[in-house]
Amino acid sequence: MKKILAVILLGGVLASCGSGKIQNDLAESTPIYSQIDLTKVDNDRVPVIINPGRFSQDTVTYRLPKVVQGTYSVSDFGKYIDDLKAIDYDGKDMTIEKQDTNTWMIVGATKLDKITYLVNDTFDQEAIGGIGGEVPFSPSGTNIEEDNYVLNLHGFIGYFDSLKNSQYTLDVNAPVHFERTSALQVVDTKISEDGKTMISSYFAPRYFDITDNPMMYGNLDVESFNVGDIKIVLSVYSPNKVHSAASIKSTVYKMMEAQKGYLGDINSTPRYDIYLYLSDGSEGMPKGFGALEHHTSTVVVLREKSSEEELAASMIDVVAHEFFHIVTPLSVHSEDIHYFDYNKPTFSKHLWMYEGVTEYFAQHFQVYEGMIDATEFYNNVMGKISISLQLDDRMSFTKMSENILEEPYASNYYNVYQKGALIGMCIDILMREESNGQRSMLSLMKELSLKYGKNKPFVDDDIIAEITAMTYPSIGEFLTMHVQGTTPIDYNVFFAKAGLILAEDRVETNYLQNAGSLIISGSQATGTLFFSDAVKKNSFWNDQGVLPNDIIKVIEGEAVTLENANEVLGKVFAWKPGKEVEVKLERDGVDVIIKTTLTQSYTTGKVLKSDDNASKEQLELRAAWLNISSQ
Repeated sequence: MKKILAVILLGGVLASCGSGKIQNDLAESTPIYSQIDLTKVDNDRVPVIINPGRFSQDTVTYRLPKVVQGTYSVSDFGKYIDDLKAIDYDGKDMTIEKQDTNTWMIVGATKLDKITYLVNDTFDQEAIGGIGGEVPFSPSGTNIEEDNYVLNLHGFIGYFDSLKNSQYTLDVNAPVHFERTSALQVVDTKISEDGKTMISSYFAPRYFDITDNPMMYGNLDVESFNVGDIKIVLSVYSPNKVHSAASIKSTVYKMMEAQKGYLGDINSTPRYDIYLYLSDGSEGMPKGFGALEHHTSTVVVLREKSSEEELAASMIDVVAHEFFHIVTPLSVHSEDIHYFDYNKPTFSKHLWMYEGVTEYFAQHFQVYEGMIDATEFYNNVMGKISISLQLDDRMSFTKMSENILEEPYASNYYNVYQKGALIGMCIDILMREESNGQRSMLSLMKELSLKYGKNKPFVDDDIIAEITAMTYPSIGEFLTMHVQGTTPIDYNVFFAKAGLILAEDRVETNYLQNAGSLIISGSQATGTLFFSDAVKKNSFWNDQGVLPNDIIKVIEGEAVTLENANEVLGKVFAWKPGKEVEVKLERDGVDVIIKTTLTQSYTTGKVLKSDDNASKEQLELRAAWLNISSQ
């Protein structure tokens, strides 16, 4: 999202945006005034005021988003609104008709002065984490705590159907001692007469900018630094002060410096904000770990108990992906995204580009910029192939994208990060082959960025034909067969172009997987987790004599159930050789205790290796693809 320039006379506009009678003849020139007051929290609820100015029509509707961009699931933020009132110019309550979870209709709107309501947060309502549950995915959610507020503004501020393109002013009232960071530009600050409250005033050109610019308030740790000509602002909330922005800064700097080097002349934002909330897993804390992209920022939720090394690895994995969204969808996107409908959204057919290519860049830049070696990159690729084959490999990606809220497509959403990234890889290899190393997936995205850019969307149904015209017939054939069509990709064909072959070998894995496949299953009936037959192929557990159907009861002192599986097992994913662990299992009704020191776990599977018979051309393509020596 472009940074917002100061508006001439905006101070005067702000001063006139109280509950006075502002003429707003459905005009988009007068900002909608909104206020979030963090100093008047009522029973864990934040009061909000919306003053749209004067309406000339009799009936208007006010909505909170049903779906927000980047989530591809229903959030229903209207569920978290209490005591919504419409107040007329005489200070009297008006009649409101609630039409659905997220929509309120106000009759007699010519008399409407303002709307007031209370907002509940979502973090403390999460029983389990993940996307597509009853509560919004944590990074898209909201938090109201005494010392921390995560203000994903789509959870607090709504819109009028007739005024979606109106400007907004937003006042946030908060204790003066709070740290506050925002991707929206501050245009004014005031201190209350008693010196206890600071009122920060922000401006947004339209409702989209409200939803696209999150904020964090409270006892934060903040570091800012430059990577090239981009200012990075890192805001960290660690409830038990386990981690700090200073301790994470080095990891983020090195990662984003490498990303900036990889992107080269793509520079669509002068500032990028990272809001990191670290959950300690206690009651009321978020359970869904990951991130949600915004055009020039990202909200990240991770585990506070992670070691510095584990947190650094998570930040690279998660934030790298989100930052690459400055390419797509910021610079390259369809009309569905540009004119997004928060209540009745339509979805683009091209998640393979928005999420798949972005994920490919997030993996590829690491080997290209020397952060990992080729073998680790190959292992990542093989892991994505393994996971993607557990999903519907014959499902049309464009059809899945367009219908992502519906089944069976919703259940295959995870494949956008697996097969979607592999689609990006295949196109990258094809582009390099066809151009004798002069063009790539990244250069194609740069060309599309120049053709469209953040203010000009493409037509969804035309983009594949346009890409084909801009590139080569082989690219169009690939997209037609494997993205629009249902033909599975033969990855061997693309590996061969780079002088690589698949071979059977010993593969390093973690303590929960056989290559990319989980070695545990769950029972909804009993609420338990147990080892599957795949445990036989994980060398560590096989060495300990663990058997299929062994119920996992306690890991490192924490009881394991379906409800807390994401939290507890997430720690297992981060285990490293040398760690001493204790696990209690139940086998045939008898408890079995395993106390052991971890060794590296292996499985047998397919690995990518250099073909000894590779030609000079194949080696040169691989060298250009991975930015390594062709020798």
